[in-house]
Amino acid sequence: MATLPLLQDDAASPEARAVFDDIRAKRNTDYVNNFWRVLAHDPALLKMTWERVQQVMAPGALDPLVKELIYVAVSVTNGCSYCVHSHTAAARAKGMTDAQHAELLAVIALAAQTNALAHALQVEVDERFTAR
Repeated sequence: MATLPLLQDDAASPEARAVFDDIRAKRNTDYVNNFWRVLAHDPALLKMTWERVQQVMAPGALDPLVKELIYVAVSVTNGCSYCVHSHTAAARAKGMTDAQHAELLAVIALAAQTNALAHALQVEVDERFTAR
């Protein structure tokens, strides 16, 4: 359960409703998800976060699907169930296949294991990995 209630449009401030309208328009949907509805309690934070999401997740040097896969991996690592679910859905919408999802999960699991081993053993970083 969220620590704050979900704000429906009629309970949100005009500033928050403006962000909701922008989300709907840019995503071509009538749906505003729970994350945005909770953030609407702080309209400035809502607006800032929405603007940052648009900037970072837009097509760029990394393909949008790759960005979603990275987002899923970081969300798994951080233990954010909400983000795992929402960005897995976004990755699927951008073309992620079941095989890609399975491979992503295998990479996440491998990285978690080898990271834990390297950390526990305090393995010194190879000089060639740090030199430019």
